[in-house]
This record gives sequence, C-alpha cells and structure tokens, in this order.
Amino acid sequence: MLPDLPAFAELHCLSCFSFLRGASHPDELVARAQAQGYAALAITDECSLAGSVRAHVAAKEAGLKLIVGAEFRLVDGLRIILLAQNRAGYGNLSALITLARRRAEKGAYRLTRSDLDSALASMLPGNAVPDCLAIWLPQEEDDPATGHWLSARFSGRCWLGVGLFNGPNDAQRLARLLALAEASGLPPVAAGDVHMHARSRRPLQDLLTALRLRTTVFAAGHALFPNGERHLRTRLRLARLYPGVLLDETLNIAARCNFSLDELRYEYPDEIVPHGETASGYLAREVEAGLMRRYPQGVPLSVRGQVERELSLISALQYEAYFLTVYDIVNFARGQKILCQGRGSAANSAVCYALGITEVDPARSNLLFERFISKERGEPPDIDVDFEHERREEVVQYIYAKYGRDRAALAAALITYRTRGALRDVGRALGFSTAQIDALSASLAWWDKRDQLPVRCAGVGLDPASPRVEKWLALTEMLVGFPRHLSQHVGGFIISRGPLARLVPIENAAMENRTVIQWDKNDIEALGLLKVDVLALGMLSAIRRTLDLLCMQMQDIPAEDAATYEMICRADTVGVFQIESRAQMSMLPRLQPREFYDLVVQVAIVRPGPIQGGMVHPYLQRRERIRATGVPLRFSRPELEDVLARTCGVPIFQEQAMQLAVVAAGFTPGEADQLRRAMGAWQRKGGLSHFREKLLTGMAERGYPAELAERLYRQIEGFGDYGFPESHAASFALLAYVSAWLKRHHPAEFLCALLNSQPMGFYSPSQLVQDARRHGVKVLSVDVLASDVAATIESGAVRLGLQGIAGLSLGGATAVVAKRPACGYASITDLAAHTGLAQRDLDRLAQAGALKCLAGHRRQAAWEAAGAAVQLDLLAAAAAQEVLPELAAPSEAEDLVADYASIGLTLGRHPFGLLRERLTTRKFLSAGQLAELPNRALARMAGIVTCRQRPGTASGVVFVTLEDETGLANIVIYGRLADRQRKELLGSSLLGVLGQVQREGEVVHLVAGRLLNLSPWLGQLETVSRDFH
Repeated sequence: MLPDLPAFAELHCLSCFSFLRGASHPDELVARAQAQGYAALAITDECSLAGSVRAHVAAKEAGLKLIVGAEFRLVDGLRIILLAQNRAGYGNLSALITLARRRAEKGAYRLTRSDLDSALASMLPGNAVPDCLAIWLPQEEDDPATGHWLSARFSGRCWLGVGLFNGPNDAQRLARLLALAEASGLPPVAAGDVHMHARSRRPLQDLLTALRLRTTVFAAGHALFPNGERHLRTRLRLARLYPGVLLDETLNIAARCNFSLDELRYEYPDEIVPHGETASGYLAREVEAGLMRRYPQGVPLSVRGQVERELSLISALQYEAYFLTVYDIVNFARGQKILCQGRGSAANSAVCYALGITEVDPARSNLLFERFISKERGEPPDIDVDFEHERREEVVQYIYAKYGRDRAALAAALITYRTRGALRDVGRALGFSTAQIDALSASLAWWDKRDQLPVRCAGVGLDPASPRVEKWLALTEMLVGFPRHLSQHVGGFIISRGPLARLVPIENAAMENRTVIQWDKNDIEALGLLKVDVLALGMLSAIRRTLDLLCMQMQDIPAEDAATYEMICRADTVGVFQIESRAQMSMLPRLQPREFYDLVVQVAIVRPGPIQGGMVHPYLQRRERIRATGVPLRFSRPELEDVLARTCGVPIFQEQAMQLAVVAAGFTPGEADQLRRAMGAWQRKGGLSHFREKLLTGMAERGYPAELAERLYRQIEGFGDYGFPESHAASFALLAYVSAWLKRHHPAEFLCALLNSQPMGFYSPSQLVQDARRHGVKVLSVDVLASDVAATIESGAVRLGLQGIAGLSLGGATAVVAKRPACGYASITDLAAHTGLAQRDLDRLAQAGALKCLAGHRRQAAWEAAGAAVQLDLLAAAAAQEVLPELAAPSEAEDLVADYASIGLTLGRHPFGLLRERLTTRKFLSAGQLAELPNRALARMAGIVTCRQRPGTASGVVFVTLEDETGLANIVIYGRLADRQRKELLGSSLLGVLGQVQREGEVVHLVAGRLLNLSPWLGQLETVSRDFH
C-alpha cells in the first residue's frame, strides 16, 4: 500500500445480483478492490444476499476483507444501506430481507418504516435491526427530519452516505450533504454507489438500465448515469474528490463489521429422532431392521462389514440426521404409494440400501462409499431421490407441512443470459427492429459459438462492420453469462433446525406455494450446507401406472429375462428409460447386453467421459474378442484384474478410477476421491502435478513398470470428472430393465402409461403410438362415448384419453366422462345438455374427431357442435327447428392434418403413406428399405425430422433422426455439409437426404452428401423436432 494514498473501504457496491442494475460479477468487484488496495469491500445488493457467497469465496482467495450488507428502498422512497457487524446482525439482516421479499411477488420486495420500528420488534429482538450499521442515502428532497428518525432507531450506528461522481456541481452537493449531516446529527461517510468494477462496463450498465425500464438506451435519457464514475476508483482519485475525514470514516465502519460467512453453522432438524433416542442409535436400529428385510436369508458378511464401516464414518462426521431426514421423506412417499428411488453417488451406500433409499444391492455390486462420503472431502453428502414427476408435489408439500415454511425452502437456480436471449434483449435496447432481431435470432443454431455472430449478421443482411451492429455484438458478448433472475432448483431442499431466514434470505417463487432461498447449489456447496434433493422422474410415473394396470409390484418383475434382452439387443427400445436415444440405440446391437451388468455398462458408456477418454472402441473390441474366443483377458497384476476385469480392462466408471489409485498407488479411498475431483477440474484450474507425482511414485514403490504406470495415469487423466458413477448407472439400469420388460411383455399397458405420463422421455406421443402399432398394439381413437379423461385399456387395446386433445379444458373432459349416461349420449345436442360444455370445448371435441360416433365425421360434427352449446337465456327451453345439412366428409389428407393439429398423432395412415408414391417416383427409399442395404451403398431417403443432435464430443457432426411409415432412420451430417446447407438442415420439417450407407453389423447410418428441403410436400401438417446437444 503506497504511503501517500489514503486507506479506504467501499461500503456501497452493487453486483450483478442487483438484477439489471449492477454491471459486474462479485468476483470482478473483489479482484478490482484488492488491486486498488482497498482495506475492505461491502457488497450491498438491493434487498438481496444472492451474490454474497461468490463474493465471500473470491475475497478469501484474494485476502480482502468482505462486509456483508444490503441496500433498501422503502415504500416512501427512503434509501438505506445495512451492514452486518456480527453473526447476530447477519441473522437480523437476512430475516429483514425475508420479511420484505415474502410479502411481495417474485422479484419484488416491500419494506416500510414501521418494519424498522414497532413491527420489526416483534420479529427481531431489540430496536431497529440490532447488530447492523446503517448508512442513509439521502435524496434531493430529504430533510433533517428523516435523519433524526433514523438516528433515533440506529443510535450510534447510523451515518449519512456522501456520493461524489465528478459532476459539475460536486462542490455544492458536498456542502449540502455535509450540512444535512450536521443538521441530522449523523456523521458523514464516503459511499461510492458502485455499479461496476471498471469504467469500461459503463455501456453495459446503460444497457441494463434500459432493459430494467423497458425502453431503449436512446430513450432512457436522465435515467442513465451521466458518466462512468460509479466504478471502483483509484484511491488517488478518491482523495481528490473527498475530504480525508469522509474516507477515514469508512475505515471506522469497516472495523466494526467483523462477520464472515464462515461463521454460519448449519444444524439439521432433530424431530426425526424419536424422544429418548439418539440420532446414531435410531439410525443403527433402522438400518438393522432394513437389513433384515433386504436379506431374509441372512446378511452377507461383506455387507455387514460395509454397513459397520459406513455407520462409523457417518457418526464421526455427524451426518445421522441427514440420513434420517431423507429416510423420513422416502417413508412418506412409500406410505402414499409414490414410486421413488435414490440415485447418484448415494447408491454406493449400503446404509442407503438398507434404509430403502436406493435399490443397488451392495452384495451384487462393487461399491465405493468414499465416492459418496469421505473425511478428506470436507463437504456434506448429497442424496438424490427421484419421485414420480406427477406426484412429487405431494412430497414437496409434506416437507413444507412437517418443517414449516420458516424452516424449509428450495434452493435457488440462477438463470443467466445465453447467446440468443442476450442478442434479443440487446437488440431491443439498441432500437433494432423486431424483424431484424427475429431474423438474426432465427438464424442461430444451438451449437453456434459467439465468434460466428458476425457471419450470421451478414447472412440476414446486417453489416457486422457498422458501428451500431458492432455495438450490438459487443454488448451481447458482455451480457452472456450475466444473471437474469433467480428461479427454483429442480428439487434441492434446505431444511434447518431453527428459522432458516436467519441463515439465508427466503423469497417467493413464481410457482404457487413455493419458497426459495437466495443461494443456488454452488453457494450451498461452497458453505458446506446440507441439502436434500427431491427430484422428479417421468419414467417412475410411467412404471407405476403400468404396474397398477397389471396389478403388479416392481419386485414381481423377474430378473434376467432372456426375451427382454433380445429386444434390447435389437435396439427395439423406443420408450425405454435411458436406452432410447439415437446414440444408445446405435450402441445396443454392438454391445449386445445379455445381463444386468451389461445394462449398467450400456447406460454409462454413451457419455462424454468414456467417449473423450477413448474407451468405447477398446471396450467393444475386447468384449467381442472375449465373446468370440471364450478366452478371458489377462492382466499383468492381480489387483488390476480385481478393478478392471468386469469392464474388459477399460475403466468406464468413476469408482474404477478411484480404485486404481487405491490398489496401484496406495491412495486412501478419501485421497482417491480428491484425485477424482481434481481430475475433473485440472484443465480449468490446474493443480494436478501433486497427484501425478503421488500416483507415479506409489506405483513405482509397488513394482509397476514406468510405462504401465504412465499408461494408467493417462487413462485416469483422460477420464476425469466426466465418467459416470457406477452406482448411478446401476440405479438407472434397474429402471431401464424394468421399463424394457414392461414394453416387451405388456406393450399395450406400457404405451397407455407412457401416454398418461406425458410430457416425458425422448419421443412424442405420435412416435410412441406408431412404434406400439408396429408391435401389434391396437390403439383406439378418442371418443366421447368410450374415452376416459386419461388413456385406458379396453379389451386389450389402448383407448386414447380426452386429456390428449389440444385446447380441451380439464373440466370439460371430466364432465364428458362424469355425466355420460349408461346408454351413452344420443347426439351432440344431448352431450351439450348433459355436460353444459362451453362452445370452445365442443369445438375442440369436434376438431379431434371425438364426436364422429355422434355425427359421422369431423365436418358434420363441427357444424352440429356450433349450434349445440346450452343457451343460458329465456329461450333455452324452446326446441330449435333446424334441418341439418349433410356435409361432405373430409379427405384422408384433411383428416390426417386435423389429427395432428388436435391430438398430435393419427391412427390413420402415416403421413408418408400419402407421400410414398411420389417419393418412390423420385427414388427415395423407406427407413425399412434403408436398413437392408449393404455397407457403402448409395441411397436417398426422406422423412419427418424428429430430432437433431450435435454432441460436444462429435467434432461438429450433426445427427438427425428421420421418421417415415416404416420406422426411424439415423442420418450423419458432417460439419462441412452442415455449414454449407445450414438452411436445409435447420429449416426442414421434411428432409430429403442423398448419401452413402454406413453399416456396422445391425447398426445402419446414412452419411449425408446432400440435403433437400421437402417441407412443402407436407402441406399444412405441423411437425415438431427435438434439438439438443
């Protein structure tokens, strides 16, 4: 610190977590403050502590003192800053933010003077916000009365903030504020109203202001700051602006604020432990009871030893209450017949298996508990439990009811700007027309990098070199990654023993009856807080529904069913959990799963880790060689065989990477987990040299040749954090097998359950129905005389439900079923009279063909429905004397278009049935014909685009799935062709492909050489494609 510069602490600083106000990230502000030699920095986001954890982590690394605070604007315009002096003050500040946020809608807050006065006293002990310091930010119209009011409530701990921004009237402003401070009896202090870490962010700050005010930068006028002075200025600059006494006072305030987020101590709820018992004793008792249920013939010695070791570590780390809380939630779900299953690294735990949280049997698996919990990791465990997606809300509300909203809330999810959204918002703020913004936005593919934006601009007629477009692209670059707002985590719950609001602020979520904390999962992990993940999984809903239709339970499904594996080996897995994607279906005929562990490998191998680590082809080749010769793989060391034999000598799972470090280099299991985590981050953060040296040294000490040791190290390094946990793969493989068995042996019930569990999975209802019909399942149309609200089984066939009709209200569908006479409806007029349906619902039923049974065809039904709605007037009782005309029936093509528009599928001919003659004339083959062609055959094929995928591991290759009346075809489009025919690739609903067949066994792809947009052939038929990485 230079001696001629004054010491200074910035006490008023907004980060980007003051949404659409702050123009810098917390870590940028901390780094800048440290570089400027500040004594301390206060992050004071508006009624928020959302950025405090990121600032805390950055400040610890930089060695800068961080002060936790918040800025407030009361309903009468009063602006103040509150700074936490200690842990009690932090709790009071957090509770005050919660009070303000909970009484307002999402994204807003409301605070009054009475909250700082009498009303607050009932919630917080003592006078106004005890253990917090206050800085008043006076407005032009404020007078000493406000200062006196604050002084009376923050006696000896209130200041008047003075902000000077190099304006033409700084001297007058300073004199006025000093006079106001003296008249109010408040000491003045320098406060910079910082909105950005550096002056260069001023254009972005202007943009954010325009977005907040819903205007353009050019129309924002005086709402924009007049200059770029609201950044972290040099101390030399501050010394020239402020009297020294105002700068010195910042140090006095900073010295009184000694709270750190490291002081937060999380206590888990204790009511889950019965009165008179300890948490460890109760957990041990419940685990023992679970073991007796799991192993009625006796607990294997290996499992008994694993359980004892786990319970010892759980006790040492005092995590018993966490396991018991998850156990309680799972017990509630099971009691309500809600299907659930734990997954993730928790499936490595024999304790979780005994408690019924997970379903991976430790007697049949090679578990590594340290992948889940270790002393060395220094962070709490994370148990993910999936529940039926349509009933998860029951579990969520159970948690709220049991612990109260003052002790339970969901973690936040931080929604940040992505390229397309940033482009649109920046374009609007800069005054570009909607047509220009839409054209540029529509030209982007999801895989486009930001450096390709100038090319995309040129493609839509915008000159990327013009200053205005240059500014558009530059501001877009700045805005990407900035927070937009807080949403709710998919299911991460924080539950506390005492009031949660004194640990972290709570606010309302957009969803009714939901509250969220202001920290996301990364913040929670950084502070070592425990969360329970209550997640939703659509396949659990589908499985439960199928089992209900069959009057079965999951344990009734036989293991290792040969017919099921035959179906899986054929890649006949549309609708099957986890193994239904294009990549998985391409792998299945090559891997040929014949037993459960093969499915575990299948689930894990089509992942970035094995692909990027170059492990897929060696595994398949070795597996095929072993299968063909019957000769097992030979290993140079027996300990390597123990770890790698089950995966043909190739490490596929995270646990194997850890076990290699243990058996080959002498790592403890906890150290091996540290290695796994370091491997995942080494390309970003480095720090791998220590582990490399320890690995190679350990292997050398155990007699490993240097070449073998280096090869093992490279395998682990390439594997990193992208590998799949074996425990997680096993959990998913169980559901994959169950869903495959149901599809193989009960396809009608499985289809019915899938339709009733939408939206979920990889395929649309149309594709699911087409696939089921190819397997002989009879599907019956939606019909007001026969359909229920949901799809049902009717004499072995699947009857479509009324809820599948687009635009039909749930009340309308329910009324049709509930009020249907035993003899059925006699006419559309009779239907309307019985149900009282609104005209809109009658129209939707007619459009869906659900009234054909009463009118003959769609057109006739639409005509009759138009006059059938119940009239609520004096003439309602008068019979209408009208002769109904006989209308011509719609054509097959018109029916088909109407089917897709109203129910998203057709039970008539596939659309390609109408196009096949035209396609055959132009020599386009069907998907079925394509599958019969030899390798390298030239072919052309056309189909409806159902999926476009460009994986990050595919070097620019785009995979497209096309559907026709015979099935699905996989198209491979290399990067150069994808760029050259971008418009056809992204804009076609019906895509024609000219290319060459690539066959490997039963796996067939068509490698595209040319693309044709045949979409006009579809006419008015609307189709949907799923596009993703």
